[in-house]
Amino acid sequence: MTSDGARDPYAALREVGYRRYLIGNFLTNIGRQAVSIAATWQIYQWTHSATALGLVGLVNVIPLLLFVLPAGALADRVDRRTIIVRGMAATSLLSLALAAVSHYEAAIPRLALLDAANAGLRSIALVFEQQVDPSALTFDKPALPLVYLLLLLHAVVRVIASPARGSIVPLLVPTRSLSNAVTWSSSTFELSTVVGPALGGLIVAASGYSLVYALDVVCALSLAWALRGVSLRSAPAAAAPSGQNTGTLAGARFIWRRQPLLAAMTLDMFAVIFGGAVILLPIYADQILHVGPAGLGWLRAAPALGAITMAFVVAHSAPWRRPGLVMLWSVVGFGAAMIVFGLSSSLWLSLLALFLSGACDNVSVVVRHSVVQLLTPDFLRGRVTSVNQLFIGSSNEISALRAGLIAALLGPVLAATLGGLGSIAVAAAVALVWPGLKTLPPLHQLDSEGAEKP
Repeated sequence: MTSDGARDPYAALREVGYRRYLIGNFLTNIGRQAVSIAATWQIYQWTHSATALGLVGLVNVIPLLLFVLPAGALADRVDRRTIIVRGMAATSLLSLALAAVSHYEAAIPRLALLDAANAGLRSIALVFEQQVDPSALTFDKPALPLVYLLLLLHAVVRVIASPARGSIVPLLVPTRSLSNAVTWSSSTFELSTVVGPALGGLIVAASGYSLVYALDVVCALSLAWALRGVSLRSAPAAAAPSGQNTGTLAGARFIWRRQPLLAAMTLDMFAVIFGGAVILLPIYADQILHVGPAGLGWLRAAPALGAITMAFVVAHSAPWRRPGLVMLWSVVGFGAAMIVFGLSSSLWLSLLALFLSGACDNVSVVVRHSVVQLLTPDFLRGRVTSVNQLFIGSSNEISALRAGLIAALLGPVLAATLGGLGSIAVAAAVALVWPGLKTLPPLHQLDSEGAEKP
């Protein structure tokens, strides 16, 4: 079993460099998740506005659209460790600024620029929340625009470092263990989305927002420390880049020529755009389930618990014979779980539905990441990873914007249930447009050999 990396459940973990990266990345993701839960709860408590939550998604998607493709080209030209280390240092400084703004929030003066920014945010909210008493929307804290600004800068730094973080894994493990590394990376990411939101919610409830942001300072630096002294493997030999495989858009052209990549990424992107409801959890915690910030942390953690459970099942199971077909059914299951969550008014049923949504989503993530990494030669991995992150990252943030605005117009229940139905429809559409996805061979049989052929 250990001679076959695809069947050894711990193949990737036997590599020292990968273990160091995995631990550092895990701690960094804990900090990011804790910041996310603190910032969304902070903004919602300050404004009482679903639109304000949707705007968090907009703040995160703008840097993604502007910078992720150049960041992918950067990751293919500059040492990926250097990009990651500098990105984590910048992130820690921004989290320190968030901690200061939150701690000294009452002392921030009412400057004309900040008042004008708050007035603009309120005007946007009133466009969508016409059924809400305008006096219930409180865009009056001078610190609010500063928090949005710092979250925007956070997103810029995260986007610039993200392709390097996503494309360094193939240089830390042998090719035969790459699919296994994707599984463990996915499971530790999901574990961070259990620990991070739960920890963030508990800290907010006990000590306020500043301590969460201070925690992220330490967490962000952990990945930079973990990569010290880690040696990277030489990339497998590949054909010299041709004219069509150079430039910032080379990753997009490569994906367009590789139908399994395009199908898997399109499926995941639109399933998340329609089905994602994470941004609605503060509303559910406050207005529907009445569980407060600590309960919000557990609602955020429930999908990750499901994903971790599924990740261990995947790691210890034989490779899927038809991973593309499994991915399609997992998206259908994700959509069904989100419908149940949207209609639920019971905490335990809501947690179960979110748990199942995370289990289904993990299957989709493992298949997509494995296909991206295994079918892409290393000289293109940064740019292909950046396009993948543009697909998925923008889908998360567009989903947040979509869910927040639909919740403002129609209410959170319809926003969640219609999204689940949309995910199921996406799976059906992709199966019709790209029938070849259903016959994709086992993941451990994929490689980038001949990847430049159209």
